[in-house]
Amino acid sequence: MVRIALIGAGQRGGDVYSDFISRHGEETVLTAVAEPDEVRRRIVAERHKLQPDQVFDDWRLLLEQEKMADAVIIATNDDMHFCVVEKALEKGYHVLVEKPMSNREDEIGKMEQLADAHPDQIFAVSHVLRYTPFFRTIKEVLDRGEIGELISIAHNENVGYYHMAHSYVRGNWRDGRKTSPIILAKSCHDIDILLYLTGSHCRRVSSFGSLKHFQREKMPEGAAQRCLDCTFQEECPYSAVKIYSDNIEDWPANVITREHTKEGIRKALRETDYGKCVYQLDNNVADHQVTILEFENGVCATFHLSGFTHSISRTIKLMGSRGEIRGDMEKNQVEVYHFATGAVRTIDTSAAKEGHVGHGGGDEGLMEEFVQSLERAVFGTEKEQMTSSARISAESHKVAFAAERARVEGVVVQLKSGPAEDQFRLPGRDICSV
Repeated sequence: MVRIALIGAGQRGGDVYSDFISRHGEETVLTAVAEPDEVRRRIVAERHKLQPDQVFDDWRLLLEQEKMADAVIIATNDDMHFCVVEKALEKGYHVLVEKPMSNREDEIGKMEQLADAHPDQIFAVSHVLRYTPFFRTIKEVLDRGEIGELISIAHNENVGYYHMAHSYVRGNWRDGRKTSPIILAKSCHDIDILLYLTGSHCRRVSSFGSLKHFQREKMPEGAAQRCLDCTFQEECPYSAVKIYSDNIEDWPANVITREHTKEGIRKALRETDYGKCVYQLDNNVADHQVTILEFENGVCATFHLSGFTHSISRTIKLMGSRGEIRGDMEKNQVEVYHFATGAVRTIDTSAAKEGHVGHGGGDEGLMEEFVQSLERAVFGTEKEQMTSSARISAESHKVAFAAERARVEGVVVQLKSGPAEDQFRLPGRDICSV
């Protein structure tokens, strides 16, 4: 049995990773948690029956102790990742860190250096799309040569209008100067999957987009500062009353309060930014972005991120010399078209893994590989590189920063091989001012 400590017990740490560990008690056990929020800390401690000396309100206190686990999962805010990863690796822990690895470009290069400095420790990133039955099926079809030579890809991330309003207008990722540009915070997943599918490095990138809609001048005349007081509740798709009141105990309502009642929701809507009008906040991240990527093997791809879609889903089309692949991740459906025969084959990827939830099964797949890798590293003789190792995952972050520079400066960015700190650099943390 492998031992895991958790640093950060928010939605990812406290819900996804904590839940996996509690469901796999024969393979792994949670031995410590560090979380500044008292309620979240207590929920995880009670679920895993932790003693007071296993519970910390500061990650530094946990890492000051003698090693309390074989590995740590780091699910803190993006801007804290580097310092926590560095200390955890120095302490001898294996590490799984939430994406993005960091919201600072220079720290991506330092993360690569940390991976090189600790070759006997697992250092992985939660790029969960690589673990989904959906994308693994597409990769298998490509590698078998069913559509011939891959020529181009059109990939869409449909953020969902209510997800956009929740996370990137009202929520923690609305200010890119403090967190990350949306293409990094939301879509380093998608850049990573394009690298995975093409099997090549990115050579050039251009990008276009802006904060077009969620601005003060778009506020309807007569609308209120808070949705609870607004006469447009019924007709406004972004009304916080509709988004949260109908989802008590579920996402996204479980993010804004731990009091899972109508009264708790109303209190949060009255007192927090989650109850404010979407046209009256300090958000500055783009609400739509189109990125064009050219890879070293000649494949070209477009990536379209939009906050104005009815569903939260990913759709993709891969075009080859002998056929085409179309996929809808939300529907767990992949269709393969053969030009020569006109045949169409439909693959249902929902049957590839029973009972999975979260990122189309990617959360479960990531944790399964992490635990298996830990077992080999702790009880075996050697460490195996994970599918989403820090070394592999770093490139998607470099490309995301390149796309943001291209968008902000209106240029085509040429990428070069080498550490991230040798690439282009955006000034300080003000990487996505619009």
